[in-house]
Amino acid sequence: MKTQSVTIIDYGMGNLWSIISALQYLGCNPEISNDPNGIQNADALILPGVGSFRKAMCALKENNLDQAIADAVKTKGSKILGICLGMQLLGADSTEDGFTSGLGLIPSGVDKFSTQNKGTYKIPHVGFNLVHSHPEAHLFKGLPQTADFYFVHSYRMSPDGLSGLSATCNYGDIFLASYEQDNIFATQFHPEKSQTNGLLLLQNFLTH
Repeated sequence: MKTQSVTIIDYGMGNLWSIISALQYLGCNPEISNDPNGIQNADALILPGVGSFRKAMCALKENNLDQAIADAVKTKGSKILGICLGMQLLGADSTEDGFTSGLGLIPSGVDKFSTQNKGTYKIPHVGFNLVHSHPEAHLFKGLPQTADFYFVHSYRMSPDGLSGLSATCNYGDIFLASYEQDNIFATQFHPEKSQTNGLLLLQNFLTH
């Protein structure tokens, strides 16, 4: 059954209009909110994000959105999709601009790409790249197990030991491209900028 209500979390560091346009194309009219009460009571949440992990966490905390997200996901059971920086914010912590704790919904830290292969792999990682998904991953239902998605990032999560790992990507080293466990979903890539593949993935989130 299609999600009746989707709330995009607006904390001043996300490209909201691309996501809004993609969702509207799929027949969904999302709400945009920076209100903790509205976020806490939403049935489904999307956490976008571009920029610095530290600044983003400060923005979430300043508006009590970190607690609202935790209450919605952990207590109410709302589903959430973190996109790009939004995925990283769901993690345990990040080393970007110094150590900063995250929302702790994904048990993995965020680190910068290794500079070992810097000559071959330019940082940031920008453009389409192949994503290898788990055959039972809900977000990738109807997609080939190897499909291309659009990335823009310099930091990433390791997939090692994560039970919620649903897809990986190789850019000098293998990193977590997508995560799903219970009501928590996340993509390091931008589905809203990934053409047909991204639209299908968003549709799969809406209908889960």
